Amino acid sequence: MGKEKLEFRLLNKDEIDCRIATVSQGGLSLLLYKDARVDQNILDETVGPMGWQRRHCRDNANCIVSIWDTDKKQWIEKEDTGTESNTEKEKGLASDSFKRACFNWGIGRELYTAPFIWIGKDNCDICENGKDRNGKAKYSCYDRFYVSRIGYDDSRNINALEIKRRKSNKVVYKLGQTESQPEEQESNLVTEAHINTLFFELQRTGVGKPRILKNYQLNDIHEMNIEQFRDAMNVLKKKPDKPTTPDPETIPPDDPESGLPWN
Repeated sequence: MGKEKLEFRLLNKDEIDCRIATVSQGGLSLLLYKDARVDQNILDETVGPMGWQRRHCRDNANCIVSIWDTDKKQWIEKEDTGTESNTEKEKGLASDSFKRACFNWGIGRELYTAPFIWIGKDNCDICENGKDRNGKAKYSCYDRFYVSRIGYDDSRNINALEIKRRKSNKVVYKLGQTESQPEEQESNLVTEAHINTLFFELQRTGVGKPRILKNYQLNDIHEMNIEQFRDAMNVLKKKPDKPTTPDPETIPPDDPESGLPWN
């Protein structure tokens, strides 16, 4: 983070999850949310894995996410508190406080502009599940839903949304003309922060830059686009650290013709 304004990209459709909020006899409502891995990936992608850090206090109830400011030569912190989950309370509390702290940095803040999402009973399976303390029927739904398209306006507000039921892949909710702005952004070229993040993983794994260039048919690393960057990072993060004392007899040469060892 320096003199240029730090702005995190908008969430892609596959980075947004759907959660059932309420269920009634006539249908259900959904909420959109992100998980902690999305925040971690976007932080790595934007400021580099060495450019941010997190710490927890108050028994994981609070999380502080810090980003290094290269101009001020100091860490800039933003903090928030979380709530426990129904399972793995301590882990859920730490994850929730981390996600909320990332909201303060602007990651996924566009989710706050989501419309009220109602799925009618004709597009989901609702079953009666006992009665409450007043004797009224309670209802449940075990369907799963996913975001199939999303779009944003110039103010980073959600202006288009399409949700499908996973069981049937049928569209059950649609808002606006679903021209997805994030998908257009994926054609943008990588920044220096992306390149630094990629080089960090190359150094960690021992994979050579020529292999990256060959695999994506690039003449220069600055020609790489965001989609290629994400693909490379997904592969590299699955690879172990390179041996500290490698045996030359067991290490293949960094030959561009060999391509990336994806398998």
